[in-house]
Amino acid sequence: MMFMCRHYQNLTNKFCNGSNIFSSSQVQSAVATFLRNRFRPLTLCRSLFCIQHEHLTFQRQQYVHQQCKFKHVLQSDIKNFKPICISSASYNTLSAAFNQHMCGKNKRDCLFNTYPAVLCHPSHHSRHLNTQKIIEAAPKSFQPYLRLIRFDKPIGTFLLFWPCTWSIALAAPAGALPSLYLLTLFGLGSFIMRGAGCIINDMWDKDIDAKVERTRTRPLASGELSHFQALCFLGANLTLALTILLQLNWYSVFLGASSMGLVVGYPLAKRFTYWPQIMLGLTFNWGALLGWCAVQGSIDIPVLPLYVAGLCWTLVYDTVYAHQDKYFDMLIGVKSTALKFGDNTKPWLAGFGSGMISLLALTGHLCDQTWPYYTGVAITAAHLAHQLYTVDLDNPDDCMAKFKSNTQLGAVLFLAIVIGTLLKPTDKEDTKDTAKVKN
Repeated sequence: MMFMCRHYQNLTNKFCNGSNIFSSSQVQSAVATFLRNRFRPLTLCRSLFCIQHEHLTFQRQQYVHQQCKFKHVLQSDIKNFKPICISSASYNTLSAAFNQHMCGKNKRDCLFNTYPAVLCHPSHHSRHLNTQKIIEAAPKSFQPYLRLIRFDKPIGTFLLFWPCTWSIALAAPAGALPSLYLLTLFGLGSFIMRGAGCIINDMWDKDIDAKVERTRTRPLASGELSHFQALCFLGANLTLALTILLQLNWYSVFLGASSMGLVVGYPLAKRFTYWPQIMLGLTFNWGALLGWCAVQGSIDIPVLPLYVAGLCWTLVYDTVYAHQDKYFDMLIGVKSTALKFGDNTKPWLAGFGSGMISLLALTGHLCDQTWPYYTGVAITAAHLAHQLYTVDLDNPDDCMAKFKSNTQLGAVLFLAIVIGTLLKPTDKEDTKDTAKVKN
């Protein structure tokens, strides 16, 4: 650690001596923030280039978890960090300094010799509209509410939405497309209920989130929003969700309302059991039951293996996700399957992945699916195998990347179900085939 601190100080001195723009404390704060936030785009305001706590980041080329741990030493610098501004003419100086000392030839003299980075000019990102920019464009008073429902992280909404689409498409009549009306309703419902789930989770975990680096900036943990404000916003979200739910048949209304027990109970599960991912899987895949019921009017046998397959899928992707925080979880006493499985995580997840594929095949058999469906199941199996074979469970960035890739898996399976249902023989075709056989 002393070796790393010495090189960190050398890097700081080189920044200060390279130009007279920065003070030593300012550079220390900037580099500390750079380490902690894992590189988001810097903000350029016409003539001023602002280095701020929420926006200082860089584009990664390589990630080394062991060196990333060094950022915990710099927490004292970060707490008292104040924004600093330099002229836009100094942009090139700062960029060259980072490139020289992080990607240059003298890599042995650099603390980040195996963690190279390139300074991102904001103009490279301004052309692309993304959820983070939508939040930044919103009124400042409403920005904490958008971050509270993870508006800037839509992956959770997709993971909640895909099981709904699977069951809606499977329950559609042979030769027909799934109902666009139902897909739209369930899309809106997934967005709202995911947001409500995040609010409930943060209300339970406010004190825990404040102790974990990745979550300490959440609105409730950081104190941006009060418990009462979050509760009022939760009420608004649940009211909208109920409005959407009432558009379905009454069986679906009661089935959807019954999921609230799971939504409220999930944040508590990680305090008492090493299997909170089971509770999350039961919650996140409730939409599979609800989607089938919205089309068919009841829960039938074919949707049950689909529901359990979704549960196995959740155990896979959320265990990978949980490996990001396993060191913090051990320190604060939070439980997860990542801690339960430890070094045996991959064999366990391979088992859950195999269970998912087997249950999807059984679902296809019960629904009389055609070859495109089974092709999609095969692609899903290949995706899971590649994901588990390549994931580095000690690398938080790689865990997050593999976690996010599951939305592609959900989309592929949905497309396979739609095409498979379109190719299923209709009742008229069955009647013609029967008549030909009799003749």
